[in-house]
Amino acid sequence: MLKGIVAALAIGLALPAVAESDTAKDIKDSAANVSDSAKDALKTDSGAEKAKRHAKRKVRNAKKDARHTKNDVKKDVKNTTDNK
Repeated sequence: MLKGIVAALAIGLALPAVAESDTAKDIKDSAANVSDSAKDALKTDSGAEKAKRHAKRKVRNAKKDARHTKNDVKKDVKNTTDNK
């Protein structure tokens, strides 16, 4: 039972450290976009690889936009509730 408690405590303390902030995700996505742009500039890849890379870029950008929208809504809600 003590081992279970220790394991639960370790997991509970480790999870926040594993979670990435939105800023870290944005930085990682921007770095991936720069890498993809460099590969596009070289023009040495096949059509399938390029299409896959562009699809991943679109998904990254959509997730980034969703994160920013979520944060803007949070700020608006906070400002609205604070002003009452």
